[in-house]
Amino acid sequence: MRRRTAGITAAAVAVVVAAVALPLFQPWRLLTDRVVDEALPGTAPISTTSSSTTPPTVSAHTAKPTPVVKPRPKVLLTGKLITHEHRTSGTVAVLALPDGSRVLRIENLDTSDGPDLKVWLSDAEVIAGRAGWHVFDDGAYRSLGSLKGNHGNQNYPIPAEVKLGDFRSVVIWCDRFNVSFGAAALA
Repeated sequence: MRRRTAGITAAAVAVVVAAVALPLFQPWRLLTDRVVDEALPGTAPISTTSSSTTPPTVSAHTAKPTPVVKPRPKVLLTGKLITHEHRTSGTVAVLALPDGSRVLRIENLDTSDGPDLKVWLSDAEVIAGRAGWHVFDDGAYRSLGSLKGNHGNQNYPIPAEVKLGDFRSVVIWCDRFNVSFGAAALA
């Protein structure tokens, strides 16, 4: 009888632990991927399709079109992502757009999916290895929002009131466990 009671108690404890741990840790996220491929801000994608039903016409006089030169985004700061808690690679750039706004661009991102991932600007120095995993929330930081995907190219608007001189790094931050997946020093 005691053996049966101990078995039932152990099973009940296991169910409670699983009910709490699974939503908290979300281990299935290690097996999922979200790919995002946003265009570089300020550039228009080239369309190869037409919605017109009228067939194209050929003109006898071909006029040379006047090239339109659009201003390109200006690179203000760049960095290369390093691995912390999870293998992470890619590059980051802070861009000034022609309209005066700024954006953080992450390119070729490759990291693990995880619960509650954020993109932060931080005043912390990027430290390689385990010593750098937890430093980014010790000082000043600014969240630019949730990580859109763990692979690809993505853009995060930087609010006008943010002073770039106050920040030295970009971090992919797991807010649930207060740990950096990866970070890049800005230079």
